[in-house]
Amino acid sequence: MAKVYLTGAGPGDIELMTLKAARVVKEADVLIYDRLANPEILNMAKENCEMIYVGKQDGKHSVPQDEINEIIYQAALKYENVVRLKGGDPFVFGRGGEEAIYLYDRDIKFEIIPGISSSVSVPAYAGIPVTHRGITTSFRVVTGHETPKKKISQIEWQTFLNDETIVFLMGFHNIKLITRKLMNLGKRRDYPCAVISKGSTPEQEVVVGTLETIVELSKDMPTPAIIVVGEVVTLREKIKWFK
Repeated sequence: MAKVYLTGAGPGDIELMTLKAARVVKEADVLIYDRLANPEILNMAKENCEMIYVGKQDGKHSVPQDEINEIIYQAALKYENVVRLKGGDPFVFGRGGEEAIYLYDRDIKFEIIPGISSSVSVPAYAGIPVTHRGITTSFRVVTGHETPKKKISQIEWQTFLNDETIVFLMGFHNIKLITRKLMNLGKRRDYPCAVISKGSTPEQEVVVGTLETIVELSKDMPTPAIIVVGEVVTLREKIKWFK
């Protein structure tokens, strides 16, 4: 009986893969992988494993999600062990839920293998804790790129005035909109902000600024990149450790 493993690959550093993720990759008959999964992971697969790339880049989908769902389903009809490999975690803006429901509706067995999300691990590699006693007791993870098909945004911007850490994933191309929105809502113009590019990899870059300055400071940074807004950004000066 075929089984699909919806698998999180972690943020980039291959050593941040879970043991379970590494095991199913080694056992896979087919790997269906995206752009954000470390390509070194492919070297872990057995020699006759089929590789199918379904990456999405900067808003340009090489394969639409509906087609990805069908590719996974068709692979399950052909192979016993199917691994859908995603950067980060499948359920943190990874559309793993959509893929799971698609398989459920077609009576295909699946298993979710969580991955370390970039929402907490990438700030950690930049020396920015998402929570810190005396500074913030909570953090939120927000998509920085809602689907253009939405008539009304699901992001409750007015609640962002609360003093907590905000991590925007997939939002770098909308950074001007995000920072302007936060300032218009009343966030201080000098509120700490950071952009982290290619976090946890040897190419990691970090820029620290404020809501007012971060757009200009980060304009030349490559993707993928995440945005962190919050007083915890100031802790990087003492906690930064990864070079």
